[in-house]
Amino acid sequence: MDMNKMLKQAQQMQNRMQKVQQEIAVKQFEGQAGGGAIKAVATGEGSLVSIKIDPSIVKDGDVEMLEELVVLAVGEAIEKGKAEMQAELSKMTGGMRIPGF
Repeated sequence: MDMNKMLKQAQQMQNRMQKVQQEIAVKQFEGQAGGGAIKAVATGEGSLVSIKIDPSIVKDGDVEMLEELVVLAVGEAIEKGKAEMQAELSKMTGGMRIPGF
């Protein structure tokens, strides 16, 4: 097997993986809680972009429930980004885990 060819292929794969990571990092993912009353949007890198709260959920005055729903919605949005990143990288590596990616 040609070692130079293998090294070149490894470099190409690394470049493709970095490109996928960069693309997913800026992509936005939405999470919801409370039947859609709370919506959170986060980037693939885990940065929170926005939160939308249906005003009808605030009328009850249950702040603890509202806080829990916000945490759930944000967590879901972040997890969706992580899952997509893992799925895309797994496709490229045939399921093989590569350190640093």
